[in-house]
Amino acid sequence: MPGSRAEQVVSALTRLAQTVATAESLTAGLVCATLTTVPGASAVVRGGLVVYATELKTALAGVDPALLAEHGAVHPEVAAQLAEGARDRCGADWGLGLTGVAGPAGQDGVAPGTVHIGLAGAGVRTVRTSTFSGDRPAVRAASVIAALDLLGEHLS
Repeated sequence: MPGSRAEQVVSALTRLAQTVATAESLTAGLVCATLTTVPGASAVVRGGLVVYATELKTALAGVDPALLAEHGAVHPEVAAQLAEGARDRCGADWGLGLTGVAGPAGQDGVAPGTVHIGLAGAGVRTVRTSTFSGDRPAVRAASVIAALDLLGEHLS
């Protein structure tokens, strides 16, 4: 359940006195919203950028426009740059960046259910790519869980 994962992440961030910020495309703020359901999250969640429109990935999160022009918005490096942008622009210890295709149709030649999750922190820059099945809500919910899991692994 996302709530328990969110509680674990908020607890770990609190214990480590660290913070997180998000830059979310396909989840449109669901990761940040999920984290902030946990009491005490205000001490560790710096904020989030909803970068649903491609041009906002550059304007708000600093994603390289040449990368977007060459590969489109759904690409592992875009997720990495979203994570770095969230971390930098929100002044957080950790940044999470999510981009993908929730469906039902593909986007820029990328199949529905394809999700890239970036994580950036001190000495950490990683991307996890997953393929989730189901409808839009299912893909988005699975993406939130995967993002929390990725961050949680690096906090433990």
